[in-house]
Amino acid sequence: MSIVSPSLVGARVLDLFAGSGALGLEALSRGAASATFVEDDPRALAALRKNVEALGAQSRVAVIRTDAVKFVRTLDAGAFDVAFADPPYERGLATAIAERWLATAFARILGLEHSPREPLPGSDDTRRYGDTAITFYRD
Repeated sequence: MSIVSPSLVGARVLDLFAGSGALGLEALSRGAASATFVEDDPRALAALRKNVEALGAQSRVAVIRTDAVKFVRTLDAGAFDVAFADPPYERGLATAIAERWLATAFARILGLEHSPREPLPGSDDTRRYGDTAITFYRD
């Protein structure tokens, strides 16, 4: 998060495969104007909604229950300022998100968490942290 922190103030943030909402909620705490969470798992959605309510962030949040890959296919270039994606590893989902961003940069910055065994196309900014890699895309 500290890598993109300067870009968060006033930003429209997208949190794909949101789970509990940790990334988007952290972005809000660092000054983002709004966060859109995309998640399709019912249990994760329940936890996400509970976390949003506990933090009193409802007025700055949209929660969308849908498949994240399908969702990004609907976005225009520049729809968000900063996007985060933490898809399940080694199912090709990280590659699908990266390919969509390369075709239509739906955010100025995309931080995409993935397995280091799944090299992603079109970026030379990948950082490895043990069994996790984070690749950044910038418009």
